Amino acid sequence: MKMKKLIMLATGLVVMTLFAFTSANQQNPWPVPDAFKNKTNPLKGDAASVTKGKELYNQHCKSCHGTKGKGDGPKAAQLDTECGDFTKASFQTQTDGALFYKTSEGRKDMPSYKKKIPEADDIWAVVNYMRTLK
Repeated sequence: MKMKKLIMLATGLVVMTLFAFTSANQQNPWPVPDAFKNKTNPLKGDAASVTKGKELYNQHCKSCHGTKGKGDGPKAAQLDTECGDFTKASFQTQTDGALFYKTSEGRKDMPSYKKKIPEADDIWAVVNYMRTLK
């Protein structure tokens, strides 16, 4: 009888530990208003736009998101939230409008860039550059 209780207790602890681990490692969804989600990038993803976007990315984003967008920049380890991996399909399948919104508005450790990059076309250029990080 004691053995059965111990097995049930151990099983319960394993299940609770797995649940806690899974919950802690799931990213919180980042809702994007439809008005932004459906916005179309007014800039073509041409060389000039991508070059401008890369310049701004290197200045403002690389320290957390890393040179190749893998979320492994030198400041990433200091953050409470994951930076995300821009090379993953889950990132690349987001709309340009969603990426624009998230870059503009920020949340938690991700700051808003509305003041740091005040020109909307410059944020769109960063979106175009992020698309090259596949």
